[in-house]
Formats: sequence, C-alpha cells, structure tokens
Amino acid sequence: MKGRTKAAALAAGIACIALTGFAATPLAAQNAATSAAKPMADAPYWNASLPTEQRVADLLARMTLEEKIGQMITIWNDKPQIQHDDTTFDPVKARAKYPDGLGFFARPSDKTGPGSLRENPQRSIEESVAYVNAVQKWAREGTRLGIPVMFHEESLHGLAARDATSYPMSIGIASTWDPDLVREVNSQIAGEVRARGVFHVLSPVVDVARDPRWGRIEETFGEDPYLVGELGVAAVEGLQGVGTGRKLAQGKVMATLKHMTGHGQPESGTNIGPAPIGERTLREFFFPPFEQVVKRTGIDAVMASYNEIDGIPSHSNRWLLHDVLRGEWGYQGAIVSDYYAIEEMASRHRMAADVPEAARFALDAGVDVDLPSGIAYSTLLEQVRNGMVSQGAIDEAITRILTMKFNSGLFEQPFVTDLKKAQASGGAEGRALARKTAEKSLVLLKNDGVLPLALPASGAKPTIAVIGPNADVARLGGYYGIPRSKVSPLAGIRALVGQRAKIVTSQGVVITENDDWWQDKVTLGDPAENRKRIAEAVEVAKGADTILLFIGDTEQTSREGWGDDHLGDRSDLDLVGEQNELFTALKALGKPIVAVLVNGRPPSYPTIAAEADAILEAWYAGEEGGNAIADALFGKVNPGGKLPVTVARNVGQVPVFYDAKPSARRGYLFSDVTPLYPFGYGLSYTTFEIGDPVLSAAAIKPGEGVSVRIPVTNTGKVAGDEVVQVYLRDEVSSVTRPVKELAGFQRVTLQPGETRTVDIAIRPDSLSLWNREMKRVVEPGEFTIMSGPNSRDLKSVTLTVTP
Repeated sequence: MKGRTKAAALAAGIACIALTGFAATPLAAQNAATSAAKPMADAPYWNASLPTEQRVADLLARMTLEEKIGQMITIWNDKPQIQHDDTTFDPVKARAKYPDGLGFFARPSDKTGPGSLRENPQRSIEESVAYVNAVQKWAREGTRLGIPVMFHEESLHGLAARDATSYPMSIGIASTWDPDLVREVNSQIAGEVRARGVFHVLSPVVDVARDPRWGRIEETFGEDPYLVGELGVAAVEGLQGVGTGRKLAQGKVMATLKHMTGHGQPESGTNIGPAPIGERTLREFFFPPFEQVVKRTGIDAVMASYNEIDGIPSHSNRWLLHDVLRGEWGYQGAIVSDYYAIEEMASRHRMAADVPEAARFALDAGVDVDLPSGIAYSTLLEQVRNGMVSQGAIDEAITRILTMKFNSGLFEQPFVTDLKKAQASGGAEGRALARKTAEKSLVLLKNDGVLPLALPASGAKPTIAVIGPNADVARLGGYYGIPRSKVSPLAGIRALVGQRAKIVTSQGVVITENDDWWQDKVTLGDPAENRKRIAEAVEVAKGADTILLFIGDTEQTSREGWGDDHLGDRSDLDLVGEQNELFTALKALGKPIVAVLVNGRPPSYPTIAAEADAILEAWYAGEEGGNAIADALFGKVNPGGKLPVTVARNVGQVPVFYDAKPSARRGYLFSDVTPLYPFGYGLSYTTFEIGDPVLSAAAIKPGEGVSVRIPVTNTGKVAGDEVVQVYLRDEVSSVTRPVKELAGFQRVTLQPGETRTVDIAIRPDSLSLWNREMKRVVEPGEFTIMSGPNSRDLKSVTLTVTP
C-alpha cells in the first residue's frame, strides 16, 4: 500500500464510510445491510428491545476468555501496527494483532498515537469518519462476535480534533457560574463528537483544585465542592442527555468523570503527587462533586486518579473505588484507568513488583478498562490461565464494559452514515456559542474608570496601543483541538474598532520560544532579546491614549506535567519571563493601562493588581475569545463572571482557599494574610445592591432544607449580570467546620433600576457533617446563612436546626 496516493486513500476512506455504497444508499437499506452482516444475527444480544442485563448475559456466555480480555484493552501507541503506511486502517493487520476483537480505541482523530500535533497531524473529518467506519466494519465482520469498538476522544472544552469548536478552558467556563450554559456547551460538544462516530469522551474533570501551583488547575471548575458539583452535573447532562438514565440520548456521548480523587491538592503542587489528606477531608471537600454526579446523572464511566492517598495509589484503592464509589454511592458503571496509570504502580509508585502484579491490584480494586494501550491488562490472559486471576473477576469487568456499550447504543449504530452532519462540526452554531461562553466567562477584577473604552463617532481618532505576548495569538489552553478559525485579541479589537481609532501594536516580550503544549522542553524567551522588545514596545506606546496590555501564560507555562521530562507545575505564581518589566516600563509612560490576563492559573500578579488602572481576567477564552474580549473592553459586553478560585498574593500563602477552618489564616509576619482576590469575586460596569437574606423558615429539623430569598437591584446605568451567592457556617459542631461554605448561587441579568428577588434552595446535605464516628449527620444548633456578591462581602441571618 506504500504507493497509494492521497486521493486514492481518501477514495478508499469514503468507500469505508459507504460500507460498499452506504453513503449513497437510503438509511433503511443501510440498516438492513448492517443487520445482514452481523455475526450470530439471531442471538439475543443483538435484540435492542431486550433489557440490557439480558443482552449482556447472553453475550457474556458466548465469549471465550481471549475475547473477554480483548474487551478490556485499548489501542493508542500501537496504531501504526494496524495501519497502512498512509495511516489508513488495515483490517488484515488488525485481525492479526487482535484476533479476538478490541474493546476500546483512543483518539481516532490523530494518526499515529502520542506526540506533538506538529509530528502527529490530525485527520480531517472525512479521514476520521472513514477510519472509524473501517474499524467498526472490521469489528462487525472480521471478529467472531462482532462486538463494536468504543472510541474515545478528549473533549474537555471542545472536541480535541481538527475542525471542531474550541470553547473557553474549564476554569473560564466555571467563571460563568452558569450551569445551564455549561449544559448547553457540553451538549454541543457531544453533537460534534458523536457525528464523527465517537461514543465516549474523557471529560468532565470534577477535581476540586486547591493548589494553584498545580498546572492542571486550568482543567478544573475551581476550588469549591458545591460549585464543581453543580457544574459537573450540568456537564454530564449535556454530554449524555437529561432524564435518560444510563442510556444515551440520541446524538449524545458517554462522559467520563475524572479523576477519583484528591488529585487537585497534590503534595508540593506537583502533578500526581501524593494527596496528603485524611478521610474526613476527602469526604467533605473532594468526594462531593463525584457523589453528586454519580447520584444525579446516568454516568457510566469514572476514571481513577494517578495519585496516592495514605500510601495507596487510587488505581489499587479498593476502599475508594469499591467500598465508597460502588458501595456507598451505588455506582454501577465502568471504571477506566488514567493513561498508563496501572503500570505506573510498578514503575512510579513502586508498590507492585511488576506490571502483571499492578494489573492484579487494579482489577481487584475495580478498574475495568486499561487506557490507553492495554499494556497492563494484556497480561491478564496468562494470569487467568496460571491461576493468578479468577475468571469471576474478569466476568465482573466485562459485564460492566458490555453494559456501557449496550447503554450507548453502539451495537445499533456503530457506523457514521451522515457525513454532512460530521462536516458541519465547528460551524457557525458552535462559534456563536463559543463567543457567548467567552463573554460570560470574563471577570473584571479592577476598574478605576478607564473601562469601557469609548470610541468617538466622529472627530479625532484615539490611539490605542495593543501590546504584549498574548495580544496577537488566540491561546486555547491544554487538550486543545484545531478549530476552523480562531480570533486573537488584536484581531477582535481591529474588527470592532474599524476606522474609529488608530491601533498600534508591539509584542513586548516572548514568554516561551513556542506554545506547543505537547513539547517536553520549555524554554523561556531570551531576557536580552526581550529587553530590546520592551524598548520597542515603549516607543510604540508613547503616542497612545490608552495601553491594552495582554499578558499571562502560554500553553507551556501552565499545563499537565505528565512526565519527568514533561513538566507543567510551578513553584512561583507571578508572571514568568520579563512580563513585569514590560508592565513597569509601560506604566512609566503615565498613560492609562489596562491589563488583560490570558492564562490558565489564578492571576497572582501583585504588581499588576496594585498598579494597573483596570484588569480583565480572560483565561483561555477559546476560538472566539478575541471577539469577546474586544466587546468587553469597549462596552458591547458587560463582564459578569466571578472567580471560581481564591487568588493568592504570593506562593507563600498556598494552599489558600476561602473555605478554611477557623484555626487557619492567623497571619504572617511582614505579609498580608488576605488573598489578592477572594473566591466568587468579580466586578461590573454597573453596580448592584444585594439586600438582606430572608429564610423560608427560621427553624427546621435535621433532614430538611431551607430556601433563602434575596432581593438584588441594578443601581447603575447599564444592564449587567450579578451572581448572587449563598454561604453557610455551622456555628458550633462536634468536629471543626469551615468558616463558610457555598450552598447555592444564581446568575441574574438586570436592566438599570430593575429589582429581582431570587430564591436559592439550600439542600439538606449542605447542613450535614461527618462526625467523629465518620457518619454523615446534621447536628442541631445554629447556622449562619450569608449572601452577597462574593465570599467576602456578605450579609447574614441565623437559621436554627432543632433537635
């Protein structure tokens, strides 16, 4: 096949899509053809009208041990071994390598497995669909039982593939404080993924992030268990559908809840580091988002975390995955490994003598699927044969895997038959939603009156200097795709301003030599060259009326540190490189300076906070981020986002989070104990008055909830959004409790002068604690209920829980 041309390969791919003419065949005929091709076509497991349990039992009884082990295996690294040289799928090679079938397939959008996108270019939509269909055709016709393959993709903030919509990074989406929007975004993501024949995604991340040194904080919904849980539930509902149980709604995909757990507060802030936390802390802060999603959605896949808790890696932690997840919460779905995490119990954690022993530990803990390459679980066949692993343990895992596949509808619809729907991915609908999400994610941290910028209708044109390393680039953040188009802040500003102002620009500094998230080595810009660039930027800005300075991170300065040679965590939280020098030099010009922060970690930039005239936190704002930022700077959009994290003044405060215990935060010599910005904080171009909270009942009994009624008024001159936040504090308790805990919130849009009364329900479980016997109870006594625009500026009322 070496001599195949690209055109010939694409033609072959479309033939695979067509499955011998399917693309031009009516849907009914296509379905008839696929039914005719089914092995054992009359077997009950093909009958979609039967209960899933019956279908699973029938198929399981027919499977050999080899076929069962095959369903626990994934392929990613070894893709080249089942492909022609032009990277199209080769069923002959696949049959030779996987004669008993294959359970899972990682990232069909990439061509050769792990690596930089520069070294491993992604498939086009047409190529990807052809590839998926070819693999499914092989699985259907080339294996004894015809069990389809479950493909998965990364879809944290959009499908991480070519020509897919890229939304703001998770920490930016969390800044919207809008579960309905999170649900809408993930529904759109699901549609784009499913249209390409992929039924499973590795998202959302519901790790509670309590250490900003950790590079993966950008992937999270922030530091608060309640906020993360509500947004996590919304994300899963968007991906899988609402009210369908464990079965997927039409056009949806299986979500994966990750990472179970304690991942967000690693020792020293370094990725996969031990989680130095006790059981009560796990139950109070890290378990709740997982529990909420498990109990309120039909989640059918949970991913274990890389880290260890109390000396036990999560992938071998039977108490965590079996007793708590399956036992206490009633989870019935599959558990998948994080990438290579099972074998790392031998190579990194050193608690398994070798990979086969690591496989036994993981299987015993309840891990069903080995991602991404089946290295560990490939050893299980021999281990069952020699008596090291029981057939029953394999059957338990296969039951959950087959249940997941049947629940997804994969047996009924394994093939993509509507190429046009797939080709619409990343189109106008997605771009509009990406822009809307970016607009709602923006957080105004400071404004001395310089924003919004005014543009005269006629007369003298103002000169605006657009400066900085993040001005002329659209940064997407980690786990990114390749959208059809993306808008930088500079491009967005130019498009909005047109001829009404003069735009001058300069890079100012180079943060890193490149922004390839995949590349292992990270090299900062040369200081000497950067100082030359700073001098050039000062010259450019001298004649400006206002300076817009775009600073922060690149995809390399805050990212997942997945290996010793691929780091992403930091020991310092301030701006890297010569960015502070750039700001100081521009500030010396005496002109109004607006700092726009494009970053993945909380902005612990004390110099900027103290001296900038205005600060807009944009995070990684997605493919339409440049347009959204421009609209906010010039007042077409009124920022209304709120921080989902506490921002430290410096790294010496870490870990810093708003829901601390009463004995914490006593103070420091020579330093302020308060954060740079509190959790839930964000300003607006208008002003709001939030009235006193009023309870639906002044006294309740244990097990009851209460509603809080709060009036909020827009007291300014423009429309805007406010997020009304409700917190509570247990005044006296048998174990220590946080000084405050988020218990509810609601984002509202108000016109100038408008007043609205919001009712926010406090769930009964929000009043509970884990007592000294490690039982969840609600203790009678007084609770302070607080409400306001952030976790600092609050008004309160007392609630009594009676015996």
